[in-house]
Amino acid sequence: MSQAADGTIKLFWFLPTHGDGRYLGTTQGGRPVDLQYLQQVALAADNLGYYGVLIPTGKSCEDSWLVASALAPITRRLRYLVAVRPGLQPPSLAARMAATLDRLSEGRLLINVVTGGDPVENKGDGIFLSHTERYEVTDEFLNVYSRLLKGEKVDFKGKHIHVEGAEILFPPVQENGPPLYFGGSSPEAIDVAAGQIDSYLTWGEPVEQVAEKIAVVRQRAEARGRTLSYGIRLHVIVRETEEEAWAAADRLIAHVDDETIAAAQKIFARMDSTGQARMSALHQGSRDGLRIGPNLWAGVGLVRGGAGTALVGSPEQVAERIREYQALGIENFILSGYPHLEEAHRFAELVMPLLPLDSAAQPRARTINTGPFGETIGNDKRPGK
Repeated sequence: MSQAADGTIKLFWFLPTHGDGRYLGTTQGGRPVDLQYLQQVALAADNLGYYGVLIPTGKSCEDSWLVASALAPITRRLRYLVAVRPGLQPPSLAARMAATLDRLSEGRLLINVVTGGDPVENKGDGIFLSHTERYEVTDEFLNVYSRLLKGEKVDFKGKHIHVEGAEILFPPVQENGPPLYFGGSSPEAIDVAAGQIDSYLTWGEPVEQVAEKIAVVRQRAEARGRTLSYGIRLHVIVRETEEEAWAAADRLIAHVDDETIAAAQKIFARMDSTGQARMSALHQGSRDGLRIGPNLWAGVGLVRGGAGTALVGSPEQVAERIREYQALGIENFILSGYPHLEEAHRFAELVMPLLPLDSAAQPRARTINTGPFGETIGNDKRPGK
């Protein structure tokens, strides 16, 4: 798939269940991330026209399934990208959970398949497998999981997973189950994506590197007779002018000291994730040279694992960069910004009008009394355009 059939894109936002604030690497400007705050972010994303929200997973996060279950009832169109964890969940249990949440959300569940790339965290979860073995588990897991959600009764005996007579009695709303999203840069991960996944995700690397990666994934999928969609995970720092945007990027890491950066990079170095290694290589643990491409900044990755790059610039510049990724065939853009509530509004107001959005994610039609039109002037006149 070179790009969405109708030339549109789907915009996702992010639920910061591992913390949020105005600055990275410090408690200054931090805020409590409780149910009420997550409700505000989810409602904003729903009302502003985002297609869905990604809920992160791991020991640093609130459980993604419980968060999605708490938020789905208060939103109407918003989809929830929730993680299944091969090796942590048996495939039959994961399939039942997915079918249940898909029904309760009336078909608004999407699945993020997460293999896990931190050996220390994995051991804490009882997983003592090598990198290659974890992707073997993922492949076997998805073989059983996907067949269950298609309504099959499954007997399967693999190297790691063995089930007999597995089935789910109550089907999901979405035919064949919620779509599968997945990211991974190693050869083993790409093989899993080519054979099992609906949408392949990458972190925000320079356009040339993303093009090379997608070309490999597309070739391997086509060799199996499959066509995938593609997505990218990025932060965004958009302001009315480019100068303001770069100043905001500098402020975001203004309170990060060298010791904090070194401690974070030590943690990232222990991981056997190829994607994390590619992220770390973009900045090499240094504040120098963080501008790694046109309007692309690697500063977030100094202290944040996973997605570590941001699009920085004016609305027109950020929209242009998004269209460049779209031209590679990317149609799913999973975005975030600090703090997440305010930046969801800022991006929607400044950039969304410049992008070709999927019609399923458009904000609801406004009535004449709700605008948007700004505050009434002098209690008498609405402002002109």
